[in-house]
Amino acid sequence: MLNNKKIVVVLPAYNASQTLERTYKEIPFDIVDDVILVDDASKDDTAAVGRSLGIKHVIKHEKNKGYGGNQKTCYDTAKSIGADIVVMLHPDYQYTPKLIHAMASIIAYDVYPVAFGSRILGMGALKGGMPMYKYIFNRCLTLFQNILMRQKLSEYHTGYRAFSKEVLNKVNYAACSDDFVFDNQMIAQIFFAGFEIAEVTCPTKYFPEASSINFKRSSIYGLGVLHTSVIYRLQKWGLGSFNIFK
Repeated sequence: MLNNKKIVVVLPAYNASQTLERTYKEIPFDIVDDVILVDDASKDDTAAVGRSLGIKHVIKHEKNKGYGGNQKTCYDTAKSIGADIVVMLHPDYQYTPKLIHAMASIIAYDVYPVAFGSRILGMGALKGGMPMYKYIFNRCLTLFQNILMRQKLSEYHTGYRAFSKEVLNKVNYAACSDDFVFDNQMIAQIFFAGFEIAEVTCPTKYFPEASSINFKRSSIYGLGVLHTSVIYRLQKWGLGSFNIFK
C-alpha cells in the first residue's frame, strides 16, 4: 500500500508454469496488497503453480478467451476486490516486477493516472534480445500512432502497465477486442477520455520460455493497431461513432 492506496497486481497468464514462480517472487509485497492470476485455459499447470505459490485469487478460464479477454477478467476481478491501483504484469518474466514501486508511486501520489514500463526508452528492448524485425515493427507503428493520436509515447506495445481505478472505471475496456489489439484499443480509450500516460524505462528479457507471437500474428496485430489509430482520429474529428469510444 502506498499513500493509503490498495495495490493489486494482475497476471494474465497462458502456459506460464515455467516462469510464474520467478515473476511472483520478485513482486514487492511491501506495497502490493493482492495478486490475481487469470489462467486462460493453459495447456500446462499454470493455475496449479499459482495456487502452490499461495496466490489468493486464481481464476482459470475453461475456454481460451484470448489475451484481451484474459485482461478483462483481470480488471473486473481487481475492481471487485477494491483495488485503487492495478498493475498488469506478464507472468512470463519478460518484465521485471522490481519496477512496480516506481509505476505504482506515479499513480499513488497523483502524478499521472497511468504508467507504462517502456522497453524502448534506454534501448532496453534490443539489449534484452528483442528480434530486430520486431523492434523495427514497433518503431514504425509507434511513429504512425503518435502522429494520428497526437501523442509522444516511446511505445504503445508494452505488456507492463499500471492504472488508477478512476481510469478503469472510466474507459469501456469491455468493448475492446479479446485479441492482442486490446492493449492498443485501451490506450486509445485512455487518451480519448483525456487521461495522460507516464513512461518508465524498463529492461526486458527475451528467452525461449517467454511468450511471443509469431510473424503472422504480429502482422494481424499491426493491422489492428493501424485501424485503431485511424478510427481514433476519425472519432476525434467527429467523422464516425465507434463502439470502443462509447
